[in-house]
Amino acid sequence: MNQNQNSLNAFRERIDDIDGEILRLLKERNETVKQVISTKIQNNLPIFVPDREDEKIAGFREMASERGLDADWAEDFLRMIMSSSRAYQSGKTFPQTSAGSKKILMVGGRGGMGSLYSRIAELSGHKVSVLDRDDWDRVEELTRGQDLVIITVPIKVTQDTIERIGPHLDPDTILADFTSNKAHILDAMMNAHKGPVVALHPMHGPDVTNVSRQLMMVCHGRDDAACEWLLEQFQLWGLRIKFVDPEQHDRAMHLIQGLRHFVALLHGSFMREFDLKPEDMADFSSPIYRAELMMTGRIFAQDAELYADIVFSTFERRTLLIEFLEHHKKLAVLVMNNDREGFIREFSKINDFFGAFAEQALTESSYMINRLADRFG
Repeated sequence: MNQNQNSLNAFRERIDDIDGEILRLLKERNETVKQVISTKIQNNLPIFVPDREDEKIAGFREMASERGLDADWAEDFLRMIMSSSRAYQSGKTFPQTSAGSKKILMVGGRGGMGSLYSRIAELSGHKVSVLDRDDWDRVEELTRGQDLVIITVPIKVTQDTIERIGPHLDPDTILADFTSNKAHILDAMMNAHKGPVVALHPMHGPDVTNVSRQLMMVCHGRDDAACEWLLEQFQLWGLRIKFVDPEQHDRAMHLIQGLRHFVALLHGSFMREFDLKPEDMADFSSPIYRAELMMTGRIFAQDAELYADIVFSTFERRTLLIEFLEHHKKLAVLVMNNDREGFIREFSKINDFFGAFAEQALTESSYMINRLADRFG
């Protein structure tokens, strides 16, 4: 072995030692985090404190720069560490609202979202019951004395479920829902129950290990004061709360959910029609198209009925999809007429419409693509 190889091996051994030390320090940090979490639980303090995390990240970036390290890389590294700390909490005890233990009924509680929030509520010391399809013969027993009833059933049966359970609720029971449509569902809850009402939309799926940092949309219904303990509990779990107008919420969801999922159907259907196998397309894809392909494929790994319920959930959403298809016909004329200049004019108009957001999108998508390429490239 020559001298250069010996020198290289010495460097490699030193790198191995440093990596081992990093892992030792990470283990020590995890042990300290466990003590922090235990203290938070004992004192009913939030798991996720945005201001503290922002301060920590800013300080870490500054320390990295002082040491000649890339601050963006350092922030990524710290965020992964903090994410791991939050994931540790997913199977442990959670802090409980200052209002104490509550009785909660999950209607549809054996589904994905119902199961997730039932588990977290139980780990916070609340008493959770479930009413599912085969439990309606026990509805009087299950609804009696409940502090909170959450409707978490498929969209297509949500309104019927609300109307069915409303007459059985105690006057002071909070009636809530987890549906992605809000305006007409909120109206249905207000009509079915004369007590406290709040409309909720968790902006995540049931596959998350921890709801910390996730977003909960909230629409005011009736008797906000009675619902304060519930919002406090969400915040103790680390959820971010955003109060929204139900009509504004639904208009946004028509685009974010209905239109986006329908576009995925168009994309996937066209690929199937022309036998463009996704695994072959992935091999020939740039990182950006690979990311788009994975987002499309993610949808088709899930339940068709769920997405059909989302896409066809309301007349307004279906109307938007028809308008979307009509708009596509107008743009198709550009292709049929080989109208390159028309394409450029349309592109420029959209560029003006997106404005500064386009630059933000470029920055965020570039970050996502680079991380995906590092991990799966």
